[in-house]
Amino acid sequence: MAEDQTETAATAEAEPEAQVDEARAGIVEAFRAELGDAVEDAEVQPGRDVWIRVRTDAWRAAAEAARNSLGARYFCFLSAIDWLPSPYGRSMDAAVDVELARRAGEDPASPSTELAHGVTGGSTRFQVLARVADVGRPGGYWGVTLKADVGDDMTVDSWVPVYAGADWHEREAWEMFGLTFTGHPGLRHMYLPSDFEGHPLRKEFPLLARMVKPWPGIVDVEPMPGDDEEPADGSGDADGEGDS
Repeated sequence: MAEDQTETAATAEAEPEAQVDEARAGIVEAFRAELGDAVEDAEVQPGRDVWIRVRTDAWRAAAEAARNSLGARYFCFLSAIDWLPSPYGRSMDAAVDVELARRAGEDPASPSTELAHGVTGGSTRFQVLARVADVGRPGGYWGVTLKADVGDDMTVDSWVPVYAGADWHEREAWEMFGLTFTGHPGLRHMYLPSDFEGHPLRKEFPLLARMVKPWPGIVDVEPMPGDDEEPADGSGDADGEGDS
């Protein structure tokens, strides 16, 4: 019996106590209190940050809860992410991957098509995410990243009625990812011509210039000025070392 107690105590000492961030855990609970089961998942990294994923139909409700109920009046950013692995290889440098594999005597690996979501998971290829914070109370500052899945209809509610600063962010996500934000006052191009076809931040959008010529410096490494250059008077030694 005594041996069992000693072994239990030794095991408890060997296992580090789980770190608890009560402040950030409280943020998650506050959102659960406001949104109920619309909070699908959450992750707290003690001392670092907190992420919360909500149902798609609760995306605007999450903004309203953050700003109007919980005091997060500072809007930082809103964007989207495409979790599809690039069909063109590492960093879209398909030619580079093929060349490196050839030099190593290997066959180029087929690009993965498996979706690997970040913290709080997900079930769709596209997600929308936003960052808000409470910066108005000294000693009580906090921030949270909110996320939601975007369905096949590529539509999600606009945050502009809650955070006016989301206007340009949603226009950018509409233009670059093809998301439609219901309730946005005017989705129109910011960077691209009005007749531009496609959405450049989708993974299947090809960077044609880089498929013709890979990113500089990956395969074709050019010498720095002065490297391996013969002196103008031809006085360099055969082994590349000059007179000291």
